[in-house]
Amino acid sequence: MDYRSKLMASVTDARFRQKDSSDQNFDYMFKLLIIGNSSVGKTSFLFRYADDTFTPAFVSTVGIDFKVKTVYRNDKRVKLQIWDTAGQERYRTITTAYYRGAMGFVLMYDITSEDSFNAVQDWATQIKTYSWDNAQVILVGNKCDMEDDRIVPMEKGKHLADQLGFDYFEASAKENINVRQVFERLVDIICEKMSESIESDNSRGTSGRSMRLTDNPPPSQQNCSC
Repeated sequence: MDYRSKLMASVTDARFRQKDSSDQNFDYMFKLLIIGNSSVGKTSFLFRYADDTFTPAFVSTVGIDFKVKTVYRNDKRVKLQIWDTAGQERYRTITTAYYRGAMGFVLMYDITSEDSFNAVQDWATQIKTYSWDNAQVILVGNKCDMEDDRIVPMEKGKHLADQLGFDYFEASAKENINVRQVFERLVDIICEKMSESIESDNSRGTSGRSMRLTDNPPPSQQNCSC
């Protein structure tokens, strides 16, 4: 099954649809997962992006949870279904079951925790094992506001991301640094890969324009390669 077919299968998967009538008000739906060790800040990262809120209280995620956010990419409404996964080993069987159908992953570590950084390779292996080949991944070094407590240098994170073939960001849910940008980039990569698949199949042409993701609908209507 090619990239576009898998995308459309993900879009139409009824198991992950909300039940209200507004659920139909989108053009595409991307299933995204945030993964990484426990306490790296996955839940705070999701809440900052989806609700623009942050709480310093740490509550470990039990199993898996998700939030939905609809964004706009030119004239296309893209519904993001973002799953927040538990990092503990005892939940691993549950969480890996949700890798199926995911279009993208935010793989996160804590820049103040070498253990969480050392676990990145194992998480990357899980992505390869349980998801499909064209799932896109961004490596995120979270808690960059805690520079005084930094253990993992930025250069080390960039080097690992290059080795794995992932884009790389350092971010902070607390200070709202690069949170939106991570998701923008991930959606852009997914759409770019989809456009490449469409071009290779000669199913339709694309303009080659670089199209950005925004939180508001665009004022004009244009064709979207997404």
